[in-house]
Amino acid sequence: MSALLIICDMSKKTIKLNRRVILENGYELVNPTISYHTYGTLNADNSNVVWVCHALTANSDVMDWWAGLFGDNQLFNPDEHYIVCANILGSHYGTTSPLSLDESTGEPYYHNFPNITVRDMVQLHILLADYLGIGQIDLLIGGSIGGHQAIEWAIIQSERIVQLCSIASSAIVSPWVLALNQSQRLAIANDSSWKESSPRAGVEGMKVARSIALLSYRNQKAYNLTQSESDMDIIYPERAASYQDYQGYKLSQRFNAYSYWHLSKAMDSHNVARGRESLEKALSEITARVLLLSMEDDILFPLSDQEEIRKHLPHSEHYIVPTIYGHDGFLIETEKIALRLNEFLARKKTLICSLRN
Repeated sequence: MSALLIICDMSKKTIKLNRRVILENGYELVNPTISYHTYGTLNADNSNVVWVCHALTANSDVMDWWAGLFGDNQLFNPDEHYIVCANILGSHYGTTSPLSLDESTGEPYYHNFPNITVRDMVQLHILLADYLGIGQIDLLIGGSIGGHQAIEWAIIQSERIVQLCSIASSAIVSPWVLALNQSQRLAIANDSSWKESSPRAGVEGMKVARSIALLSYRNQKAYNLTQSESDMDIIYPERAASYQDYQGYKLSQRFNAYSYWHLSKAMDSHNVARGRESLEKALSEITARVLLLSMEDDILFPLSDQEEIRKHLPHSEHYIVPTIYGHDGFLIETEKIALRLNEFLARKKTLICSLRN
């Protein structure tokens, strides 16, 4: 595969592939770009790769949004590991997205961007791994839709993935999640600017979509603990309302409605059983050591989603991470997650030592 490195800014790089990439729906992307971050150095025996699959509106700078798990002196650090995180297809942080130039028209894709799937995202990850000369990935890790990507990749290339950690994720997206995602897209579609072809189209609707999403990222317990009013005499409590407004505004300053729309549709597509006979048959392709982590009181991807995976991967490890933050706990409870991961990784080292002896 030939690729041109077109941007190199410290640890962030962007490559433009000199090829057509056929998506799962048959659409051909012409010369797509992939933006990614790397930290550390690949060792001689290719055994120190930690590849991160990021969540919906995150980006490839894992040191920024997963600090506490990744960073200097953290569990995963550049001194010991070669850390890679690629911006996912459809996200506008450098990888081909609705804001990218469609080479067939010379104009941005905007509404003409094709529907994509989690498998399409993984296809670009694989192309990047090939470009970087990565033979095996010691640990593939992701939370939420990042976990979806990680599971898919571990099925598609079981020989490449040594260890897999899926956090707050699932093997198949439930009707509950599909309904939540559709409600968010309805909010965008009802923005009068959505039909426009401009980078800010649908942004007010996206603010509402984010507000809807937050209700599933947290839960009633989290809101009651963090957004309660201290003044019991106030007639119209405002703290929870202002929190919703602020989170919508904050996202609108860094994201766009086209990407939000298409990434939520990509999440809808996640079903590892599609085209593979059954869920059991699909998951049986995974040969990696597997750690599954559930967030306590996660109402987006509840405990039952990870239990379903565990049922078909009897040798996997599964733990519940205590948190008041529900689904968002996978971004917040880094110390607890690091503890479980460190224990999991240590058991691999113990196994290797015992086999050598």
